Amino acid sequence: MEHGRSRETGERSDLAGGAEYGYCARHPRFFRGVRPHLVCALRGLPVARARKRLEHRTVCLYCDRVTTQVIVVNGGSSSGKSGIVRCLQAELPDPWLAAAIDAFVDSLPASLRTTDAGIAFAPDGGVTVGREFRRLEAAWREGVAATARAGARVIVDDVFLGGPSSQEPWRRALAGLDVLWVGVRCDSEVAEARGVARGDRPRGMAAAQAEAVHRGVAYDLEVDTTHTEALACARTIAAHVA
Repeated sequence: MEHGRSRETGERSDLAGGAEYGYCARHPRFFRGVRPHLVCALRGLPVARARKRLEHRTVCLYCDRVTTQVIVVNGGSSSGKSGIVRCLQAELPDPWLAAAIDAFVDSLPASLRTTDAGIAFAPDGGVTVGREFRRLEAAWREGVAATARAGARVIVDDVFLGGPSSQEPWRRALAGLDVLWVGVRCDSEVAEARGVARGDRPRGMAAAQAEAVHRGVAYDLEVDTTHTEALACARTIAAHVA
């Protein structure tokens, strides 16, 4: 609105209460209006628009409202991740999809369980993966990220066998999304006992992975299932979900 209009006109305007005086160099004249400001999350995602320049405290409030789009849960075999994921799906108010590395492995053809190109489980609990497995895993990872970008909220249940080198591909795939990184720990002896009781994992796998999968990995939050039930851990995680 051009400068010089009556006060009554200004008060009838939609700009009333939010407008400021300024000068437009492109169309040399004074005006009464707004300069919109875009509020972005730390990763660059726009989260709000504001008519006035925002104070630091206000910006922080907007940042706090950023919606978590993906929860990445990392932990060793028999650490309790699957139970936590199911509890999270029950506790969180919105629908969340689960994307588990075990489900991906189960979807592989039988041929990739018997060749060096796929995945192999050693009698002592060691796990080795080949080139074809890595190629398909990368495609699965990008598919999970695309699902989140399409609007679904996703909980990823993974085992970072390579520690930070396993986390980095997820960081690249989920770039631009708001991610909560969660570590699920469990004492090696307790995890191994659970694995033996399950009967579907090689002996030694849970104990070998209990600490190794966390070494060098950066988290927003960690929980420990050694003495804490899955539901309690899930509620702790849920409290950090925006």
